[in-house]
Amino acid sequence: MRSLRSIARHPTISLVDSCSSLREIQQIQTQLLINGLLNDPLLLGQFVASIALSNPAYLDYSDHVLDQPENPPATLFTLNSMIRAYSRTSNPHKSFHFYNRILNSTNGLSPDNYTFNFLVRTCAQMLARETGSSVHAAVIKYGFRNDPHIQSGLIYMYSEFGCLDSSCLMFEETSEPDLVSQTTMLSASAKLGDVNVARQLFDGMQQRDSIAWNAMISGYAQSGQSREALNFFNLMQVEGVRANEVSMISVLSACTHLGALDQGRWAHTYIEKNKLQITLPLGTALVDMYAKCGDMNKAMEVFWSMKEKNVYSWTSAMNGLAMNGAGKKCLELFHLMKLEGIRPNEVTFVALLRGCIVAGLVEEGSEHFDSMRSIYRLEPQLEHYGCMVDLYGRAGRLDEALNFINLMPLKPHAAAWGALLNACKIYRNQELGELASKKMVELEAKSHGAYVLLSNIYADSKNWDEVSNLRHTMNVKGVKKIPGCSVIEVAGEVHEFFVGDKSHQRYAEIEKLLEECRGDLNYQDTQLTLTL
Repeated sequence: MRSLRSIARHPTISLVDSCSSLREIQQIQTQLLINGLLNDPLLLGQFVASIALSNPAYLDYSDHVLDQPENPPATLFTLNSMIRAYSRTSNPHKSFHFYNRILNSTNGLSPDNYTFNFLVRTCAQMLARETGSSVHAAVIKYGFRNDPHIQSGLIYMYSEFGCLDSSCLMFEETSEPDLVSQTTMLSASAKLGDVNVARQLFDGMQQRDSIAWNAMISGYAQSGQSREALNFFNLMQVEGVRANEVSMISVLSACTHLGALDQGRWAHTYIEKNKLQITLPLGTALVDMYAKCGDMNKAMEVFWSMKEKNVYSWTSAMNGLAMNGAGKKCLELFHLMKLEGIRPNEVTFVALLRGCIVAGLVEEGSEHFDSMRSIYRLEPQLEHYGCMVDLYGRAGRLDEALNFINLMPLKPHAAAWGALLNACKIYRNQELGELASKKMVELEAKSHGAYVLLSNIYADSKNWDEVSNLRHTMNVKGVKKIPGCSVIEVAGEVHEFFVGDKSHQRYAEIEKLLEECRGDLNYQDTQLTLTL
């Protein structure tokens, strides 16, 4: 499909592209009026389209030029250009005003493939499912159902609506899928969580562009298959395909999930070597990765090097400091954020309260919690209440923690009772621990966490009968403890180990080495006993 911008324009109209102000555009318009060029419908359409597509700020003026009473009837090219221009703005619904002008035109206009290509993209941006279905019906009515650009647009539109089945149906109706439609379908499958289908499409593609590779990496990362995302990224490098910003954010997310610091550092090096711009999202992803992988110094180095910071980057740094035990520094960073004029959001206060928990600052944490409503007009959510219970509990103020739960305006959730139960374990409060455990079980009957923590409280108190009774109750109710998992990174490769799992390819070697270690430890214990 030939681009609307590729149509040859009058030399005077071409000057619109270099205009830096509305005044300059008006000067060009004056010249066109003096020479009578705007009486020509084609030239008028070129001028209106050039204004509309050059800068969104000039859209209203292009509208004004088009609606002059002395103008000849608008051409299809002109109205399509306006549909296209508005489809890119924050008010895409205005595109349909010009679609209706086509349908109701007095000069016999009829929508063409350009019209529907832009309208489909408009519906995708608006997330207007019913309107999108109506546009799809119009596509069929006017005979454009086999247009490859419209087909790929419909695949994309339905994926934006979350309708993967409809996207698949559109793809199946495509007689000869080209690279664009294949990549669009692959991206839709990956985005909506069906990574297996996306991989099948990827493997079947004779030609793959960077968009397909990037979609696969993002799909694996978003579906929690972090190791696959990193493996795919490594394969991408072998093939010599350049990753973009979105892919690198997904790669960093995968490194964060696995705690793979070495691979995260390598990804950072890749970003620098390939001169990818450290945008706000990418910079924030780097801060988050380094912080959650334990390298807080590097996280703060990246944070301070960012030319632009928003509430998400500040919050990510604050959360990292809290996670790594630097509670007071987290609060200091919050103070600096306020001095920079950045308004905190709900997630910021979760990080801030975690900082107070780590530092043991109960009164300060309570003040920050109250400030959510009184200063920032933010309504505390369940996670904020859970943090406050944890804050009181870890400080040994168990009665205040329980009172806080009882006064919650929201129904207390399992995490709040879990925070209290954990505090009861720390301070060996069996009576309150039993209450918290009972409340947790009421909310999450199949959750093993409450049973395990209460069992530990009984064990600390040498109450073995209750430990045995609790295990019996778990068996009767079918509650199973989720196997523990350890993740380590060796020479840039991530290894996962689950309790009772023997599937690791080097399990026999590992078991043999552990036996040798046990033998050495037993020998040392024996020698120590003889010495004593």
